[in-house]
This record gives sequence, structure tokens and C-alpha cells, in this order.
Amino acid sequence: MTQSSDTLQIDTPENVTFDYDVAGIGSRFLSALVDTLLMILLQVIVFGTLYLVGTQLGGLFSGSAPAWLVAIFSLVAFVFFWGYYIFFEILWNGQTPGKRWVGLRVIRLDGMPVTAAEVVIRNLVRLIDLLPTAYGVGVVTMFVNEKSRRLGDLAAGTVVVHDRAAQDLGDLREKRVTYLERLHPYLPVPDGFPLERLKNHDLEILEGFLMRRGQLPNHKQLALQIMNSLYTRLGLPIPFPWPAPPEDLIVSIYAAVKGRSSE
Repeated sequence: MTQSSDTLQIDTPENVTFDYDVAGIGSRFLSALVDTLLMILLQVIVFGTLYLVGTQLGGLFSGSAPAWLVAIFSLVAFVFFWGYYIFFEILWNGQTPGKRWVGLRVIRLDGMPVTAAEVVIRNLVRLIDLLPTAYGVGVVTMFVNEKSRRLGDLAAGTVVVHDRAAQDLGDLREKRVTYLERLHPYLPVPDGFPLERLKNHDLEILEGFLMRRGQLPNHKQLALQIMNSLYTRLGLPIPFPWPAPPEDLIVSIYAAVKGRSSE
């Protein structure tokens, strides 16, 4: 796992990299504002409903009404304060209505979805983040932390990122196959290159490079390293200089192997 100030990069054991844009204080404040307004609205509805029900039941709130009201309203407020975020983040896999509206999601630092235990931990610590008022401690912590993580996130091992639409594995596989099938070699395979000696691992490396080279700023140097390593493994003398750009040779070798396998 590698990180920059505004990006969380997860490297999986399968050498697949996922990049997440870390949510900043601005977007998190907006989502918290939406959630706060929604909680206030829900509490007003619940309080109003309870009051109307109480008055219809023969003046349930008469006489010692203040004590009853304070007790019931305090209980409702307590349930909303502790239960709102926990309920929705468990139900919606790291999202609340505010986070969903802004496009945020809570995930673990390893990129996996949050569990119920982590949701509970990060929200129980919210009480400390709120001190002394208006998320004072939480805002300071987010300013100091490069991933804008408040104390609850630090305690639970979570981070808030910008959500992205889920992609179907079938669609990804289809796009991958389509892209690789459209590769057109610019050059022939080098003379005497033993295509039949290439192993599946070699092809996976070539395929991974071809799929990601547009995102790699050092793709030319990486292509050279791949070709040097491939020639060394096959016991071939490394050309100096190379007769063509190594990146073009990778395309030619990969396309030739795939062309042979489809015959």
C-alpha cells in the first residue's frame, strides 16, 4: 500500500492496483452538514409524533409533563446521536445519506469494506472528535493527518474516500479482452526469438504492462527492464542497442503469441 497526500493506493497480492481519492475536510463537512440537518428533521418528526400521541392519550404529558418530555426526548436524541451513523454505515457499507449524497464512503486502510466493529469504533470515538464543540478536535486531527482522518478513523483503521461506481467483473474482462485484441504490432518479432518458450507468467507480465502503460509515467524505462529480464530468463544475449523501442517489441511478442494460440 502506497499513499500520497490526496490518494490512497492499494496494491493487491494479484498485482492489481486500486487508487482512491481521499475525501478532504470540505467534502466531509458538507456530508456531515447534510446528515446533521437530516437528523434534526427526523428528530422533529419523531418528537412531534410522540407529542401528538401523548396528547391524544388523555393528556399523558399533563401534570408532570416536563419530566416525561425531557426523559423521552433525551432518549430519542441519544438514539439518534449514537445510532444514526452506525445504522447507515453498516446498512450501506460505509455510507450515510450525507456521504451518499456527496459521494463519499468509509473503507478500511487496506481498501476492504468496513466491518460492523470498525463502524461502531469510529462512531463511538465521535464524542471525542466533537470536543470542545463543532468537531473541534476532529477538525484539528484532520488538518494534521495527511489523509484527513479524525480520531475515530485512526482508532478504527478507516479512511473516507470519494466513492466510485461499481464495475461489473464481466465488463472489466470484456474491456480487457477488447483492448488486447486491438493491439497492432508495429514491428515483427525479433529474429530467433523463441515464442514457444514463453510461460504463462511471462505473458501475464507483458499483459499487465500493456494494460497499464498509459498510466505509467516511466513506461519506456519499465518496458526496457521487462525486455532485459525476459531475454535474461530465456538465456538470450541482450541487444545493445535495441533494434527497436522495447515497448514496441513487447507489443509484437505478445500479439504473436496470442495469434499463435488462436490458430
